[in-house]
Amino acid sequence: MQTAIIGLGNIGTTLATRLTIGGVDVIVSERDLDKARQLAARLGPRTTVMPVGDAITTADIVVLAIWFDAIKGLLAADPGAFSGKIVVDPSNPIAPDGKGGFRKTIAGDQSAGTIIARLLPHDAKLVKAFGTLGAQSLASGANRSPEPAVLFYATDHPEAGRAVAKLIVAAGFSPFDTGGIDQSIRIEVGGDLHEFGKLGKLVSVSEAEQLLHGHAGRDVAQP
Repeated sequence: MQTAIIGLGNIGTTLATRLTIGGVDVIVSERDLDKARQLAARLGPRTTVMPVGDAITTADIVVLAIWFDAIKGLLAADPGAFSGKIVVDPSNPIAPDGKGGFRKTIAGDQSAGTIIARLLPHDAKLVKAFGTLGAQSLASGANRSPEPAVLFYATDHPEAGRAVAKLIVAAGFSPFDTGGIDQSIRIEVGGDLHEFGKLGKLVSVSEAEQLLHGHAGRDVAQP
């Protein structure tokens, strides 16, 4: 399956780097194509540069590594472009609070994942993933030894979850399925399974199982 990363900020660039190191070919895309070309030059032959529209059309898995509001705008502009795709949402619904921190931009009991799921075509499959760690931990925590660190994900589509779990493994982490997309709030900023929430750190699979009261998730992929 072809994977595209839309948006090359901290998360998108780090993820593209980790995936190519892990042997995955990726399409990198950004409104500023020069930025995408520069990244591709650094990462080597496993990267292909395409405009955003072409990247979405070509890929089977589309990682929207852009701000939550930007995702909503992209989906509103052309929702049909995502028909039949596996869409990966690493976004967190936050914005600077003007005091050096961040504030949540939606109601406290809402999640970006459930909102975005409603905006997608009925045949698109959303997986909430790659947003449970900050970019620094996503880079430094990869291939941790002796136990890999966990990346949590959530989806209503187990087959799509398995496809994204393979990317999580390639990026150097252990995938851990927290359940349906209604669990997204737990793995977004402020949630109990987010680095910048109650979790506060990287955890192993055994630690994640303890956090979820012995439930190992529906579908933990193995390297």
